[in-house]
Amino acid sequence: MPTTPTRQPLTRAMRLAVLVAALGYFVDIYDLLLFGIVRRPSLIDLGVTKEHLLGQGLFLDNMQMGAMLLGGILWGVLGDKRGRLSVLFGSIVLYSLANIANGFVTSVPQYAVARFVAGIGLAGELGAGITLVSESLPKESRGYGTTIVATVGITGAIVAAIVGKLTNWRTSYFIGGGLGLALLLLRVGVVESGMFAKASSEGDVARGDFFALLRSPDRLRRYVSVILVGVPIWYVVGVLIKFSDAIGGSLGLTKAPDPATAIPLCYAGLALGDLASGTLSQILRSRRRAVLVFLLITLVAITVYFTAGGSSLTAFYAACMLAGFGSGYWAVFMTTAAEQFGTNLRATATTTAPNFVRGATVPLTLSFAALKGGSLGISGAAIAVGVPCLLLAFLALASLKETYGKDLDFTE
Repeated sequence: MPTTPTRQPLTRAMRLAVLVAALGYFVDIYDLLLFGIVRRPSLIDLGVTKEHLLGQGLFLDNMQMGAMLLGGILWGVLGDKRGRLSVLFGSIVLYSLANIANGFVTSVPQYAVARFVAGIGLAGELGAGITLVSESLPKESRGYGTTIVATVGITGAIVAAIVGKLTNWRTSYFIGGGLGLALLLLRVGVVESGMFAKASSEGDVARGDFFALLRSPDRLRRYVSVILVGVPIWYVVGVLIKFSDAIGGSLGLTKAPDPATAIPLCYAGLALGDLASGTLSQILRSRRRAVLVFLLITLVAITVYFTAGGSSLTAFYAACMLAGFGSGYWAVFMTTAAEQFGTNLRATATTTAPNFVRGATVPLTLSFAALKGGSLGISGAAIAVGVPCLLLAFLALASLKETYGKDLDFTE
């Protein structure tokens, strides 16, 4: 009878890699979502009038997300050229200092610069962390490792909501910066990926060539498909949840929802969803089937959001949490991105893909802003933006090959 392969035990270095990546993503998400939570009070404090709050909020959010597109390419290339660790800790330093700078701004232009620099820093940590964990852990365990990273990281939004409610918005930014700088103490003991070390010793292999992802039709298909699969996650977070006050009011709610409540509820759902989807992918031994299940849950949740969500504030918040759970397949999405590409392009792909997904909120919010003043109204505009996101995600998922248990020690 065939014997079951013995699983490789996890070493201290492997566990530490998961811990640092998870805590780094925790602070990453804390900062990324903190702006959505303190958006109104911070802009009001800076002198923005009520009628300009939404427009200025969209402007600052787009500055941050646009910077993440540029930062994703920068950190991704560096991750394949200089190593996963240099990017992991370099990005933590940059977004921590930028977080602190956000607490000192006195005008909207200063705020825009601070959010732009923060966006550059926030673009690197997750991709480098997931790449390091994926390459360090045994292939039978890496799905659990990336699930822990995503689940722990997502709780940063919940902490951001609590801190944002209990402290002044400037203090909230200072706390985030301090948490990030404290992570640097864990640098000792984390070791570089052995796969990267091997690839970097092969002088004839080009590393960190972003355009190599675009030159090959097969790589381009894989890359674009991975990105499209993740876009519904940030449609939910970047449109339905972040602007829940405006959308909820358009659904007929007498009291508009508070994003400071909707965001942590959504992220509580995301944390549970990431834990469930990552575990499901290990049980099913399939990344594709796990993502399909959660895309279907997302579709149902969005339907509930726009139908039953207008019946009461409680129902609306419940729909926000359900939408968070359904779109909580970020861990599987990131693992799939890492598993699709060779060691010489893995950090580039794994770092840029989630940032293009996050950056997709720029055209999504711009489309939402352009459509909401027309005949569709605010809720109709949000639906019109979401339909193509989900349709393209289902089509993209169908084009991807299964990567569960794939040996990652190869180059493109």
